[in-house]
Amino acid sequence: MREKKKTLVLGASDNPNRYSYLALQRLQAAGHPVVGIGRKPGQVGDVAISKDKVAASDIDTVTLYLNPQHQQEYYDYILSLHPERIIFNPGTENDELASKAREQGIETLHACTLVMLSTNQY
Repeated sequence: MREKKKTLVLGASDNPNRYSYLALQRLQAAGHPVVGIGRKPGQVGDVAISKDKVAASDIDTVTLYLNPQHQQEYYDYILSLHPERIIFNPGTENDELASKAREQGIETLHACTLVMLSTNQY
């Protein structure tokens, strides 16, 4: 298990029926600093969800909750953050982005953030 590292939830939502909402809640509960970017502004716990690409430093993990078609506009942004890893949650798998990330030495995982948190593999 990693020490507490800052996580960007891309595709964040303040809708309690969304998995990204649960991820925001559980990451906070586990003590991980969280940045949220979504289609509309909102708030989940202590995390403000921004509609814009926010300047963020020290991002360890980017966890994706956007389908591949909506990821394209974020490629350069994600890669510019130089995260240690990108988690492709179910339904977000994207060979093009994964390949670009691996070329830059970024670990890519096809996994579920919620499962990783619940099994202490985060």
